[in-house]
Amino acid sequence: MKEELVKKAYDMAVERYAAVGVDVEKAMEALQKISISLHCWQADDVAGFESTGSLSGGIQATGNYPGKARNIDELRQDVLKAASYIPGTHRLNLHEIYGDFGGKFVDRDQVGPEHFESWMQWSKEHNMKLDFNSTSFSHAKSGDLSLSNPDDNIRNFWIEHTKRCRAIAEEMGKRQGDPCIMNLWVHDGSKDTTVNRMKYRALLKDSLDQIFATEYKNMKDCVESKVFGIGLESYTVGSNDFYIGYGASRNKIVTLDMGHFHPTESVADKVSSLLLFTPEIMLHVSRPVRWDSDHVTTMNDDTLDLCKEIVRCDALDKVHVGLDFFDASINRIGAYVIGSRATQKCLIQALLEPLTKLREYEANGQYFERLALLEESKSLPWNAVWDMFCLKNNVPVGEEFIAEIQNYEKEVTSKRD
Repeated sequence: MKEELVKKAYDMAVERYAAVGVDVEKAMEALQKISISLHCWQADDVAGFESTGSLSGGIQATGNYPGKARNIDELRQDVLKAASYIPGTHRLNLHEIYGDFGGKFVDRDQVGPEHFESWMQWSKEHNMKLDFNSTSFSHAKSGDLSLSNPDDNIRNFWIEHTKRCRAIAEEMGKRQGDPCIMNLWVHDGSKDTTVNRMKYRALLKDSLDQIFATEYKNMKDCVESKVFGIGLESYTVGSNDFYIGYGASRNKIVTLDMGHFHPTESVADKVSSLLLFTPEIMLHVSRPVRWDSDHVTTMNDDTLDLCKEIVRCDALDKVHVGLDFFDASINRIGAYVIGSRATQKCLIQALLEPLTKLREYEANGQYFERLALLEESKSLPWNAVWDMFCLKNNVPVGEEFIAEIQNYEKEVTSKRD
């Protein structure tokens, strides 16, 4: 019965959207092609498999909901379970600390593609391509500074680590026949006032130049900024200005994390500016309730505006969409599903926007008409299209996934110590 209702609502939606010049089938085809890069660290609160030490370097996960993944097998199981409730084909984003180290300690300047061999095999088996990140936090040599550290021994350690991460990403991209997106973020900064801003940024610039000296064909580099880190509130070496300058001058992708800016800044507004000067953009979609609090993404105005701007810029092939939140206070698989589906809901609304008519009004100076149609389009039946998209992808429609995740918790995650 529910399937019949979905189809009936969808047929009505097709007619309603056609009246404002929107091809619903074309919008769904576009959404089908968008792969979201799911972040592995939601499944285990950013712990990884390298050690049992606590988080450091501006990273903090809050909450102690039971059932987190304790090892590589449980993490993979949870990711696949979450993906089964998300329509479409998606990717998995790994931090370096999630390598398959076989129970042995492998320091970060010694890591290699062999430590991700099982991940690459898993990726092929489950049709889930991989993205990658270097990991500068939660290590004895993290401290306040890594790639910008005046101590050559520490700085060279992190340079070597990041070079090796790029080589791993290259192998991943080569094996999966699609570029692996490797994100570089370091926490470097100062808790209190510094009088050497230029020095540390010059060191970071030099480190990056050394890291990127080797050209690869099967991976793409991203650099990510931040306003400040926990315990490093007064100064961030890799600021937004720094990385925009670096990305534009070195032809690198700049990562925009929705939580890494002032609360009144619009991340959506940055898309059109960056795309004029950098080849592509990487997005980390989250919900910054209080700055970078990394709450689960919801269908709020910030996410919707961001998705609309991507479509308005005709940049679906230039913008990579990834998630970056880690909520340890609720069911972790549920968090994945909520955040991913919310992002997709915003994308389908963006794809269904009557953009041709809106631009016609704007070009003619018909601003009343433009604003009126923008408002009316908010109540167009996009949800009927979303339900059909889920139905066509054989994933739960509406709230049906809640009971299924509850059952997975009962049968699987609740039995973990």
